[in-house]
Amino acid sequence: MTVQKGQIISKQEFLKNGQYAKEQYEGLLVGSDIEHGRYNIGVQLDENQVVVVDSSSEQQVRDKVLWWSSQIVDVQRRYNARPDSQNYIH
Repeated sequence: MTVQKGQIISKQEFLKNGQYAKEQYEGLLVGSDIEHGRYNIGVQLDENQVVVVDSSSEQQVRDKVLWWSSQIVDVQRRYNARPDSQNYIH
């Protein structure tokens, strides 16, 4: 499946295309897309939904992950995300 920026997909669908997936920052997912030779970057909106925010080559993925890590909350607000409260400290 080809994903595009702004597309909202299930977390399972986001992770199924690759052999690598990582959540280095709470709410930010990076998954490899072997078919297209890139990494997809997504922000988790809730337990089951992810919005695709970017894609990257292997050479740029660290810089893009660092940049998107500072945008997680803004993206979640923009999409009226309801994060799973058990994932956060109150």
